[in-house]
Amino acid sequence: MIDESATNPAGASFDVLPLSPRVLATLQQLGYLTMTPIQAASLPIALAGHDLIAQAKTGSGKTAAFALTLLTNLNPRRFAVQAMVLCPTRELADQVTQEIRRLARSEDNLKTIALCGGTTLRPQIASLEHGAHIVVGTPGRIMDHLERGSLKLDALGTLVLDEADRMLDMGFYDDIACIAKRCPEKRQTLLFSATYPEGIASLARLFLRDPQEVKLLEQHAGSKIRQRFYAVKHDERLAAVAMLLKHYRPVSALAFCNTKQQCRDLVELLQAQGFHALTLNGDLEQRERDQVLIQFANRSCPVLVATDVAARGLDIAQLEVVINVDVTPDPEIYTHRIGRTGRADEDGWAFSLCAPADKRRVAAIAAMTGGEPEWHSLGALQNGDDAPPLPAMVTLQVLGGRKEKIRAGDILGALTGEAGGDFKFTREQVGKITVTEQSTYIAVARGLARAAIDKLSAGKVKGKSVKVRFLED
Repeated sequence: MIDESATNPAGASFDVLPLSPRVLATLQQLGYLTMTPIQAASLPIALAGHDLIAQAKTGSGKTAAFALTLLTNLNPRRFAVQAMVLCPTRELADQVTQEIRRLARSEDNLKTIALCGGTTLRPQIASLEHGAHIVVGTPGRIMDHLERGSLKLDALGTLVLDEADRMLDMGFYDDIACIAKRCPEKRQTLLFSATYPEGIASLARLFLRDPQEVKLLEQHAGSKIRQRFYAVKHDERLAAVAMLLKHYRPVSALAFCNTKQQCRDLVELLQAQGFHALTLNGDLEQRERDQVLIQFANRSCPVLVATDVAARGLDIAQLEVVINVDVTPDPEIYTHRIGRTGRADEDGWAFSLCAPADKRRVAAIAAMTGGEPEWHSLGALQNGDDAPPLPAMVTLQVLGGRKEKIRAGDILGALTGEAGGDFKFTREQVGKITVTEQSTYIAVARGLARAAIDKLSAGKVKGKSVKVRFLED
């Protein structure tokens, strides 16, 4: 096991790596000026062609670490699947796909496609028939394509297992093993995992060849994530979450529960008290999951309640607060949870609600993080009678997406152009625009939502009239 100090130092320029001038120029254009610790530790190993096991959390820059390796190994003139990335969830697969496309934008003919459940197989089969260089997908859907013969792996040179520990948690061991066996023996395998359970070691023994290992030893800087522990009775947990939200009034908060039922109970309590809160759990259909995540990411829903498995792979920018409704028995899971906040140069809060039975778990967390828990009293929180603040943004849904060739720029142009309605929007009044296969979601300032609907309904997108509605309510 090595740490990042054994290779390039974190903060070093990408110029020290054997990357093509076009890739280096793309990194410069994207603002990737220096390497993160995981990139500095893993890229020299991966670019040298070695198999790799890297332990790193979400948000550490690991996607770029393996994406740059994939792109370096590819022959764009050969239209065959040469690289494959397995991810635990569709959300993570979509994020990885977009990041690879961004890094590969200097290669005009390079094609990356996502193969995930929750959508029909036919469009994916058609995309594969037209040729692809890189596929990113979930194990179940990749298995579907392999069994149908629509996915050929004869030319595969690089296999990536992203967030391998969560794929194991979700019961994908057999699928991963089957997929790996169908890959050519002479390939490079890169395994990334936030934790290192026994299942990871088993995978490594079976499918990696003399892998080099990288484990980042740094902990979250205490100055970036303020951690506070609150002693509560077990049946006071849900009410305590509402107290924390009323006192701190965060723009965005992610609350972790250990069970789906507790997620539902907490959202019901919060909504009854006037909070805009949604839940993310395994019982939701894929369309519902997408809509929940879009509303949370674009600031039209300030509170998301989720289980660990449901929230795996989420990378939400500027997340202010993480609340541990339950203390997890695994200190590494705790570190992973709170690491969702305090990203890059941002600060964050992490609040944990602890019943008397949780004291041993808190002690294990303190031993791992190397600090004493900071205990606070719920009685010291200020909870007035003010209603929870309304989210600053509202999400609109346009019935039409990638299938109709709609792009984010088309929506922005329709809102900021002269045609349609009496109000002309500025770019600053329009928030995040997310285009999915069949719908487009737009975040706009709450006070301008009706004007945005009127503008889009009166005008045209791609030369056609569109239907628009409020997503919430």
